[in-house]
Amino acid sequence: MQETMTQAVIKKIAGGTAATPAGFSADGVHCGLRYEKRDMGVLFSKVPANCAAVYTQSHFQAAPLLVTKESIAKEGKIQALLVNSGIANACTGKKGLLDAYKMRSSCANKWNLKENHVAIASTGVIGEHLKMDLIESGIGMLNPSVEGAGGEAFQNAILTTDTVEKSSCYQFQADDKTITIGGAAKGSGMIHPNMATMLAFITTDANIDSALLQESLREITDNTFNQITVDGETSTNDMVLVMANGCAGNESLTKTHKDWPVFQDTLQMVCEELAKSIARDGEGATKLIETTVKGARTKEEARRVAKKIVGSSLVKSAVYGEDANWGRIIGAMGHSDAYMEPAKIDIFLGGICMLEEGEPKPFSEKEAKEYLKNEQILITVDLHVGENEGTAWGCDLTYDYVKINASYRT
Repeated sequence: MQETMTQAVIKKIAGGTAATPAGFSADGVHCGLRYEKRDMGVLFSKVPANCAAVYTQSHFQAAPLLVTKESIAKEGKIQALLVNSGIANACTGKKGLLDAYKMRSSCANKWNLKENHVAIASTGVIGEHLKMDLIESGIGMLNPSVEGAGGEAFQNAILTTDTVEKSSCYQFQADDKTITIGGAAKGSGMIHPNMATMLAFITTDANIDSALLQESLREITDNTFNQITVDGETSTNDMVLVMANGCAGNESLTKTHKDWPVFQDTLQMVCEELAKSIARDGEGATKLIETTVKGARTKEEARRVAKKIVGSSLVKSAVYGEDANWGRIIGAMGHSDAYMEPAKIDIFLGGICMLEEGEPKPFSEKEAKEYLKNEQILITVDLHVGENEGTAWGCDLTYDYVKINASYRT
């Protein structure tokens, strides 16, 4: 991210949602897939929007992903995104695929859209079929609004075990036009993206070609959503989708446009904020763990080591127990395939040096324990074998994680 540029021109919009960019609206309702919470939402653009998406790498991709891939592939445009929670429609065979197509066609019929201009997503329990009568009823109840309540209702409707809604919104100027990028996400458990029950939906009123949007999203996803982990599990339904409807009226953004770097930085900020909010809301979590690895040979190696650390059950447990056992960090790094020279490595917990050039450093246990009481914990590792760095985000591992997942279906 280009820090000096972003500080100068990018503004965070408090309370902004995925319905904040011009030309977008949203809604969320309760249709009965869940006992009482909202369980169906829609994001709607007044014109077909250029679209980009990345998906889970699981071998068991859910039916909604297959249908959405088909929709986007046809023209690269989406006008409505329909999402249900409660049932994932994953591992549901031929009927599940037919239900996903029906979900798409019903949405298209309601708003008189081309079927390939509708994307769908589902999240919830794997291996159960959708209750299509409830799906149809929910679509009938949806009434997208540009007001803040519409965006908030959508954010709420896509949640499962999440404890908080997750949103982000920023603005910048391009061609004397105000460009807005907003987003909503869900995810709390089964999080280890490559690309977990993780969904993120981003909207912008910027004018940008879908192919370039896809390139930008893929690069930024590698630095943000693919750098979070809660429990090392990857889901069947992961998706990050971006819609750009051009309603801001700017000239088309290209790599040669003077404001291209600002667009990149703003999209990165939205994605990073959403990714961190997912990691912070890990099931049962009490702390966000952020690990930055510096001095690596390549960015990819730095990212891999950082994710190894935040993904370690022993590191996560030590952070929960407020135990400054930096040997857990060494243990996680030790089975990474990144290049390392142990005699060169430094490790810091916050500002406290634990290891310097491979040698243990005396530190105050009291000071370290006090630091570990914070809600956000920073671990920094310097490999001293290159010039590249990467960051990953995770959370602590608590007793409540087991309780939540032991009773997920009951």
